[in-house]
Amino acid sequence: MQSADLLTIGKLAKRGGVSIQTIRYYERRGLIPRPRRASSGYRLYDAGAVKRLGFVRKAQLLGFSLQEIDELLSLRIRRGATCSDIRQKARQKIATVEDKISELIRIRNALAGLATACRGRGPASECPILEALDANGG
Repeated sequence: MQSADLLTIGKLAKRGGVSIQTIRYYERRGLIPRPRRASSGYRLYDAGAVKRLGFVRKAQLLGFSLQEIDELLSLRIRRGATCSDIRQKARQKIATVEDKISELIRIRNALAGLATACRGRGPASECPILEALDANGG
């Protein structure tokens, strides 16, 4: 890649929709390779860094943690790793998402029950929602 095609950290951050601090953090975590430096000391990123940042961001949108993303990236280069290994990571994430959905449904139903119990009239000190929270606390 020619130096004209290289991006500074600010341009990479803008292209990736993240902050400069995020780029530095990803570098420290090894999610983005350390860039070469210009004689001025500026970081210079190539197309590979742009692609890697896109991978990280897309994986995050699918709910993968940075640790899980690191594991996915490691599988890509690990000798003997197969698509089955990647599929297993995806299935694990699906199970985690399903657990979260179940928990959110439970919370929604509990809140709906509390909201139904409250007529929306009277002093806050007599609100059945607050009373239920007090009764269930501690």
